[in-house]
Amino acid sequence: MVCFGLTIVRHGETRYNKDKILQGQGVDEPLSATGFRQADAAGLFLSNVKFTHVFSSDLLRAKQTAATILGKNKFCKDLEIKCDARLRERKYGVAEGRPLADLKAMAKAAGEQCPSFTPSGGETLDEVKERARDFFEFLCQLAVELRQKEQDVHGAASRNSGTSEEQFVFPWTNHCSEAELSCDNGGVSKILDANILVVSHGAYMRNWIGYFVSHLNCTLPSDLTKSQLSSVSPNTGVSHFVIKLENGNLLKPEITCVCLNQDSHLVDVGAECVAQKVF
Repeated sequence: MVCFGLTIVRHGETRYNKDKILQGQGVDEPLSATGFRQADAAGLFLSNVKFTHVFSSDLLRAKQTAATILGKNKFCKDLEIKCDARLRERKYGVAEGRPLADLKAMAKAAGEQCPSFTPSGGETLDEVKERARDFFEFLCQLAVELRQKEQDVHGAASRNSGTSEEQFVFPWTNHCSEAELSCDNGGVSKILDANILVVSHGAYMRNWIGYFVSHLNCTLPSDLTKSQLSSVSPNTGVSHFVIKLENGNLLKPEITCVCLNQDSHLVDVGAECVAQKVF
């Protein structure tokens, strides 16, 4: 069985986030001073997690967040950040660079509601979901190929790649049960084939996680509410998943959500950082 960890982090705050202005893909703002502090805090929170791969949206706010997180990591400061356009924020067309209130007004005039409304020149939710599906299948294929490569080199009985259980568990133990953390095969703890960090965007992440739940039957934490599931992650909110592929089957991944939009690392950054969830 192929098994990998997936940590998804939203980028830090920009001044457009603070002012509730839509950025989408057309507004490529850098992080604000608060955004860098949030990214530092997320980096410290994840500093003991040994990632094997790091992917980021190619938009500046995500790239800066990914670089800041890696800079705090004890194991992989020099790991290459691979930028991927499939991780970009949802495209909002004519609404980009305009207040969120304008998008809501456009939706109301069209007799629709946010976030299902698509402004002129924007992406539909289905188009965003298709990008997320394509990227996730790429990650699954990557994990399968890593496992096959390891077996070719060392044989099935010897596996030294990936990250140890101890490095994988921290810091999730405070936010989930042991059962949610386990990645076992016949009751024996196994080493992850990959432990992947992804830095992306609020609306995109909500659609990606929605795809996990609605299409792939992702197992959720027992205490997660519907409102939490439908909420946009706060800036640098952290979500973690364990993905198992029985016999390397890419069509039927078994996905467990360990934590969703975790933001305890932001407490010392400032209350406004925790509350800010505008995309």
